[in-house]
Amino acid sequence: MELIAGFSLLQIAVALTATFAAAFVRGLAGFGMAILMVPVLALALTPVEAVLVTNFVALFLGLSEMRWILKQAERSAWTLGALVLLSTAPGLILLAATPAALARLLIALVALSAFAAVLLPQRGAAVPGRLTTGLTGVATGLLTGFAGMPGPPVVPYYVGRDIPRHTAKASMLLIFTIAAFAGLGSGLAISALEWRLLGLALLLFPVVIIGNWLGAKAFGKVSDTVWRSFTGLVLFAAAAAALIKLAGG
Repeated sequence: MELIAGFSLLQIAVALTATFAAAFVRGLAGFGMAILMVPVLALALTPVEAVLVTNFVALFLGLSEMRWILKQAERSAWTLGALVLLSTAPGLILLAATPAALARLLIALVALSAFAAVLLPQRGAAVPGRLTTGLTGVATGLLTGFAGMPGPPVVPYYVGRDIPRHTAKASMLLIFTIAAFAGLGSGLAISALEWRLLGLALLLFPVVIIGNWLGAKAFGKVSDTVWRSFTGLVLFAAAAAALIKLAGG
């Protein structure tokens, strides 16, 4: 098959499809892009490549929305972001040392955990205590490095509280942008970052912009119950598809 930026046409087709769907969910819900992209990309690329390509795309998109994010985000997002910077590298080192088949299985299970997190009942609006915040930040960094998925710990931290939807979305996006930067920096530090991955990310970025824009158009036009249920369903479908593919060999 003809190669583009070092990848086959089949790999690129899988990446484009996964990226568009993931970007739409991200625009609608404020989370879910990495949780959707990484399990699917990891079926066509190596797990490390899938994580790093997703980090590139998430960083580009976050920077493009930074003015709105900084205006709306809760202060706690900076605390979580600092912890993510400290704990991402160990997660990526663990991923690089894990056999590819096992890593794909673990990444799919992480996606399933995100589906469960979306279904948790909402709590009050108060910011969680230092212990909860600390554990959330460290877990977010570890999952950013190992699975390219900062979402599972962060989603219940914000979506599970009774705070304005714009605040929750902006806070999560700020953390995801920091996590993407940390993931790429860690990849460069351990010599796992190949510049052909940047080429693939740039190829995917226009699709990300379109998908995210369409999702953002729907944001605020559906009820809280509908958008939580929709996102949970898509997350479950992505994780289940990855598990079925793994089970089939």
